[in-house]
Amino acid sequence: MDTQPPVPPEIWEHTPPVAQELIVTQATALAQLRAEVAQLKAMVEELTQRLGRNSRNSSQPPSADPPQARIRSRREPSGRRPGGQPGHEGQTRAMVSVEEVAVVIPVKPMRCLRCQHPLQGEDPQPQRHQVMEIPPIKPVVTEYQLHRLVCPGCGEATRAELPAGVARGGFGPRVQAMTALCTGAYHLSKRTTQNVMEDLFGVSMGLGTVANPEQATVQALAEPVAEARAHVHAQPAASVDETGWREGHQRAWLWTAVTAWGTVFVVRLSRSAKVAQELLGERFWGWLVTDRWSAYTWYPTWRRQLCWAHLLRDIEAMIERGGCSRDTGEALQAQARQMFHGWHRVRDGTLAQASCARYMRPIRREVERLLEAGQTCGVPKTAGVCREILKVRQALWTFVRHAGVEPTNHVAERAIRPGVLWRKGSFGTQSPDGSRFVEAMMTVVATLKQQHRHVLDYLTAACEAALYGQAAPSLLPTLDHLKEYMRPAA
Repeated sequence: MDTQPPVPPEIWEHTPPVAQELIVTQATALAQLRAEVAQLKAMVEELTQRLGRNSRNSSQPPSADPPQARIRSRREPSGRRPGGQPGHEGQTRAMVSVEEVAVVIPVKPMRCLRCQHPLQGEDPQPQRHQVMEIPPIKPVVTEYQLHRLVCPGCGEATRAELPAGVARGGFGPRVQAMTALCTGAYHLSKRTTQNVMEDLFGVSMGLGTVANPEQATVQALAEPVAEARAHVHAQPAASVDETGWREGHQRAWLWTAVTAWGTVFVVRLSRSAKVAQELLGERFWGWLVTDRWSAYTWYPTWRRQLCWAHLLRDIEAMIERGGCSRDTGEALQAQARQMFHGWHRVRDGTLAQASCARYMRPIRREVERLLEAGQTCGVPKTAGVCREILKVRQALWTFVRHAGVEPTNHVAERAIRPGVLWRKGSFGTQSPDGSRFVEAMMTVVATLKQQHRHVLDYLTAACEAALYGQAAPSLLPTLDHLKEYMRPAA
């Protein structure tokens, strides 16, 4: 018999064969049951962890958190009423200068409030109160009457052509731009856009016609969007992120790359490194801020900055696993808080960038020591996360060495958030043409808002340029834009 007897040899030798066979059978069954119990325990643990996942301990978005998960804040209630507190500096709408006001109406008191004596004179500094109003909007309709005349010489009839710059359809460039803005920036449905154009602007538009301005706008924006994408390739730093999307019946992803003066988007049917390389360009050699998704591992680790916000979620998951994992997670969490405290001081100007390295040096040593210890904590998931982070440990501290690099990927996550809301409202796009519209509009809106430029004015100018066969205005910032942005507020 090859199986090790389940009882001492001296007893086993005096055990009848029938009993030996029964004992071996029961021992084998017991071993199988123990293996199944261990497997079921691991399965229960995995399912329990899945049930406990939320936006604080995983990459799950806050919108997917269960209603009972009270994870918004761990702070104890202060007992104060919601809203602004006494002494808080209020935020009010800035007044328009007197030169830009259409009508100024002086209002003077006729008599003294106390003794009713008649009052005269001028207040050198009267209290100003401004009321904004929008006048009734009525579209301007221009009719072109194309005459058809017969030549007296040969009898040939010739009809006049529309002048240059006149739309071949029934709507001008501003109507086209506003329609694209409603669906592409404000994410209104086509039916809602139809109602908005009718109710607010008096423009009657068929439901099926709403898609025509969208595609015309994509064509008008083709060159500036391509130029903006090429601009990303030469930037000194970029933040990249991606989120799920749908194109027809296929799974897709919406990608974004954010730089100092521009943000670009693409929709692709892949979440692979190939798309990241397309987005950044083959010659990109800037500092790259990302999460730990495998699509970015092709880029040199020493030129990457990993997102500490994602790391904090992993640490939270370690704490919730309990035991040794909890001890490791709590120690890492304390170091992360110290790191963010120092980073906030750098951002606020109370800690010089040159001094940041000295501040972070002991934090870095302790974080890496804890990660090394976490590899042998006995909790497989925690050990695996620690090993994974240690492989790219250098990318945790790039922000310390280089000014302008942030320790989180929040800028890219904020940029892609409108795309997430768009997906939730429309379930993605139905065709590649729809995806191209999403790419173009999100690129234009995000980039112009970064540069504090007017979106509707730009879209109108681009649509008008297309009618004349001219190039659309560039999305890249001009010197005037930069001066306006850098000018101190009055």
